[in-house]
Amino acid sequence: MQTSLSVEVTGLLKAWSSGDQIALARLTSVVNGELHRIARRYMRNERAGNTLQATALVNEVYLRLVDLNNVDWQHRAQFFSISAQIMRNILVDAARARGANKRGGKIVKVALDAAPVISPEPDDFILSLDEALTAFAKLAPRQARVVELRYFGGMNEEETAEVMKTSERTVRRDWQFAKAWLRQALSGG
Repeated sequence: MQTSLSVEVTGLLKAWSSGDQIALARLTSVVNGELHRIARRYMRNERAGNTLQATALVNEVYLRLVDLNNVDWQHRAQFFSISAQIMRNILVDAARARGANKRGGKIVKVALDAAPVISPEPDDFILSLDEALTAFAKLAPRQARVVELRYFGGMNEEETAEVMKTSERTVRRDWQFAKAWLRQALSGG
């Protein structure tokens, strides 16, 4: 993303943290397109007739963001990082609410680079991914965070490195390791 837009988002986040409601309105219009792009990518993996739509997902993210207290907003990447965590939680909660089984009987081929992963049972996939990612986070928290930012947050290597305050090379290695671990975990190995 362009540096000027990143600086604008950072300024709006800080103004919003200070109680400026006009900054919140402006921030919403600036980040709305990016949040919708991320949401649409995930919603393509949802089953037909699903009542949760991309716009509803983004609106729910906004509602939860507004309810956050004591966040010291530092930069655009942090905003999208937190938004990614919220989006993950919403998708997992929605899948659970639809009564999806925790463990599907079908093995799903996992291709995290081609997100979203097209699965015959999207609810099972998102629940399985969440379960595997939660287990992975206990073993390798930094690498699990990379998956969350890249897969759920739609961030590239550069943005992920910025959020994690590390090098792009480290992000790339963590991403490769995490994909291998998750493939094995999700394939039942």
